[in-house]
Amino acid sequence: MQWISDIFMRHSPLQAVIVLSIIIAFGLALGKLRVKGVSLGVTFVFFAGIFAGHLGLSIDPVILHYTENLGLVLFVYELGLKVGPGFFSSFRKGGLELNLLGLGVIFIGTVMTVLISLLFGIPIGDAVGVMCGATTNTPALGAAQQALAQFGISANGAALSCAVTYPLGVVGVILAIIIIRKCLIPAGMPLTAARQEEDTTFIAEFRICNPAVYGMTVKEISALCKTRFVISRLWHNDDVSMPDSKTVLEKDDRLLVITTPEDCDKLKVLFGAKEDRDWNKKGIDWNRIDHRVVSRNIIVSRPSINGKRLGSLRLRNQFHINISRVSRSGLHLLATPELVLQLGDTLTVVGNDEEIDKVAKILGNTAGKLNDPNLGAIFVGIVLGLVVGSIPIMLPGISAPVKLGLAGGPIIIGILIGRFGPMFRLVTYTTHSANLMLRGIGLSLYLACLGLDAGAQFLDTIMRSEGLLWILTGFLLTVIPVLIMGFVAMKFLRLDFGLTCGMLCGSMANPMALNYANDIVPGDYATVSYATVYPFSMFCRVIIAQLLIICMV
Repeated sequence: MQWISDIFMRHSPLQAVIVLSIIIAFGLALGKLRVKGVSLGVTFVFFAGIFAGHLGLSIDPVILHYTENLGLVLFVYELGLKVGPGFFSSFRKGGLELNLLGLGVIFIGTVMTVLISLLFGIPIGDAVGVMCGATTNTPALGAAQQALAQFGISANGAALSCAVTYPLGVVGVILAIIIIRKCLIPAGMPLTAARQEEDTTFIAEFRICNPAVYGMTVKEISALCKTRFVISRLWHNDDVSMPDSKTVLEKDDRLLVITTPEDCDKLKVLFGAKEDRDWNKKGIDWNRIDHRVVSRNIIVSRPSINGKRLGSLRLRNQFHINISRVSRSGLHLLATPELVLQLGDTLTVVGNDEEIDKVAKILGNTAGKLNDPNLGAIFVGIVLGLVVGSIPIMLPGISAPVKLGLAGGPIIIGILIGRFGPMFRLVTYTTHSANLMLRGIGLSLYLACLGLDAGAQFLDTIMRSEGLLWILTGFLLTVIPVLIMGFVAMKFLRLDFGLTCGMLCGSMANPMALNYANDIVPGDYATVSYATVYPFSMFCRVIIAQLLIICMV
């Protein structure tokens, strides 16, 4: 039976796969357990890894290091790819506020680290290790180790203090989120007021009462006001038609217009009057407005359409239809001619059935073709992300260059490719389930390796007096800044709970807490908030870790 012992104990690629698979399966099974309605989910994989390491299980260090990095890179890149399409619009609306709140979390934690080092006599290297573990930030630990090496100081204390404080750093943010939820959200109230889909468009009905535009074409009016709008339907003496750029507008014509909320008042002045009917409420049957015109959703599934501008297809003039808006990753976008189409976009097309069928053949409209993940774009993005993460950035006063690392580079490139990739004809679309699967695999591998690596020394370290001190101070470093800024965000700034969770998880570089937040908060607002805050916060923590060593050694 020696072969059974070799499978589990003798280092080999086969043994590594078996051990990690057992840890992940066991951890995910525990993650389904709920205590008073609370479950830590995939975070249990980390604790399963610690338990396995304590029992003496281990895998080849090279394979361990490689798998841990691969899992982290895969998770953060897919996260960036998911939020990319809506990232910049969310950043414009609240990104500055979210990043300032994230900086507040970092500032409080940094001040506490300095005070803990001075009050308890903890060497600054060990204290920085505690901070890195409490904030689950391994890139910052690497930067601190480099700074310690420059002064000829051993980095073993920093690495060990980070390892023993990491577990409570993982669950501390989750516990703080639970406390904030219990204290600030009454029982029975929804966790988030944000909608799962963000509508950047606005539908309104106008009447032509402005003599200045009588007899002008749609093209002339559009050039005159420079305002973005699409006319979906035109009623002239109760006859409905599909207007194009050459359509002449007459007195008392009624227009069903898709625009943006901020441009609605401008169009009221331009056309003369706005009707009172609410066209933005849910449940409107667009096909019953007029029996001569139907509205259908067409999916872009033909690869040749990816990256093309909507206006270049000339669909409106060729088939006498109107495209009112485009839905993309939960966003509703105005169907302007300059809009770059992506695979997976859903176009709302207005016209007669025969003409819409012709448009569907051009765009593809075959959802089944979108089920295959575009693996090429994933690996191209990972390569670019690793290259960007490896770029040395020299800052004044810091002798060692700062790098974005394995986490910062891929998430930034994922965001950029998710948003701009189609402009370069790069197919970036993956189904929601495929994205979740890849993120789940990456996070599970990362947590299993991280726990397995820390488990061997975990109990031995906490039995020492300094180990207990590290764990206690690390837990305070995790919970106190998160609670303070969480209460500030929701109580004083009236920030949504989902956005607050994402901001806190991003500022603490804690993907496990983000996964918990996604389990309890509907929609992707926590994920978008996390991606908004994470790159800048991670960059600041890497710099701060080095500055504390340089200034206090």
